Amino acid sequence: MEHLLLTGRTNERIKLCLAVRKTAKARRENGLFFLEGARLCADAAACGTVISLCLYTDRAAEKYPDRLETILACAAQAFRITPALSEYLSETQSPQGVFCLCEMRQTQTQIDPHGKYLALSFVQNPDNLGAVSRTAEALGIAGLIVENGCDIYNPKAQRAAMGSLLRLPIVQTQDLCALLADCRAKGMHVYASTPDSTAAKVTETDFSGGVVCVVGNEGNGVRDEILQSCDKVTIPMAGRAESFNAAAAASILLWEMVRGETS
Repeated sequence: MEHLLLTGRTNERIKLCLAVRKTAKARRENGLFFLEGARLCADAAACGTVISLCLYTDRAAEKYPDRLETILACAAQAFRITPALSEYLSETQSPQGVFCLCEMRQTQTQIDPHGKYLALSFVQNPDNLGAVSRTAEALGIAGLIVENGCDIYNPKAQRAAMGSLLRLPIVQTQDLCALLADCRAKGMHVYASTPDSTAAKVTETDFSGGVVCVVGNEGNGVRDEILQSCDKVTIPMAGRAESFNAAAAASILLWEMVRGETS
């Protein structure tokens, strides 16, 4: 079945895609998020993400037939679009011509008291969020806890995650202090990362059992009220750098959290 061709920017579906791509407000109001790229959209379809709309160019259909077949098999609606509309919708320099509007996942609320979690507090950079989620999934972390900061459905975060934000359990909270207190009450170890050299070295910290480790905002780190409620850990550094990039710090912490289980 050949899908209808959309050609104009004023089409309501095109306008919705652009709005959802651009703002977290539009995503929240519509319960939708925007994905771009043949592989990412196919990964979303394969992991059970509900696809409300797929838009694709004729060239994409020729170049990515298998991935497009996976997407179209579960898309509620699909339309062909012109190369000009593909350029209009894309955030990349060389768009592949495949776009999807997807339904947001059901919010995760449960924490496994025996699991290992990384908490991101007010992390703003979507590339950092995506990279951390990708590392977390690769290392088998139970899930991410996200307090405010970057929207997990930000298109840049989704691209950087390469599907991990669609597969990894994610708990969203606006009150990390309360959540950490609940985790501690369940017997979990709760740590916060800090560049403070007097904190315990992460390489000498016991990460056995259920653990939550907090990484803070790129500019200000973990805020004081959380630091005061957690055991502090630090990543030993040499040289003159004052701190690690948030994604780099998270990767080191994630590895140390699981090192004893993967060695």
